[in-house]
Amino acid sequence: MRAGRVLRAARGRCGAALRGRRLRLQRRKLEARAAKEEEAARAAEREAKIDQWRAKCIQEVEEKNREQELKAAADSVLSEVRKKQADTKRMTDVLRGLEKLRKLRKEAAARKGVCPPPSADEEFENQVESLKTLLKTRTELYEAEERALRVMLEGEQEEERKREMEKKQKKEREKLLQQKLEMDSKLFGDPAEFPLAHLLQPFRDYYLQAEHSVAALIQIRHEWDQYLVPADHPEGSCIPPGWVLPSLPTSDTWATAVR
Repeated sequence: MRAGRVLRAARGRCGAALRGRRLRLQRRKLEARAAKEEEAARAAEREAKIDQWRAKCIQEVEEKNREQELKAAADSVLSEVRKKQADTKRMTDVLRGLEKLRKLRKEAAARKGVCPPPSADEEFENQVESLKTLLKTRTELYEAEERALRVMLEGEQEEERKREMEKKQKKEREKLLQQKLEMDSKLFGDPAEFPLAHLLQPFRDYYLQAEHSVAALIQIRHEWDQYLVPADHPEGSCIPPGWVLPSLPTSDTWATAVR
């Protein structure tokens, strides 16, 4: 009887040990699988961020190339318009010189007693007036084209300045957000490395509840509003715009506790 009880007890202990070993092995497999899945998720997240950054860089380069192409095309058209304006001015000067030359030759011929018929003068004046009208029309057309191109270039420059300003503001916002995240990480710990079962998780949930609940935000705001006093109140003070950082430790003992 006693030997049987001992044997059954030994078998029970062996069975319990085997079950415990199987549970440990199963738990280790589950932990290894979870760690592998977590690593795969982090790798996929890194790849997604890299792809997003690469796409953003490609888009910025393409936009910059398009802007340069548009500017080059506008500069080319503007240069062509200015060339046409210069040609028109040169033709106007040639026409003016032609009028002076005819006048001089007419005076020289009159001194010799030779006078052209009135029809020749009339035909010459008609041709000159026709050419002047054509040159004036072309001059006005080229001036209008130049003004339109200048307006387009100024618009492109304004858009470029606006984009630069938006980029600068975006960088400032990202910088402020990064500073806030760093400050929150120093005060509450890094969320990426903060386990759910951490000892400080309840305190973190309490101090950040207003970010996830409108009711909690209203309640916290109501509690703050209870302490609002007039600006000239002797015991009143304004709400700080940011985090109130603690002062440096006043003793070595306190410094060791902080560390």
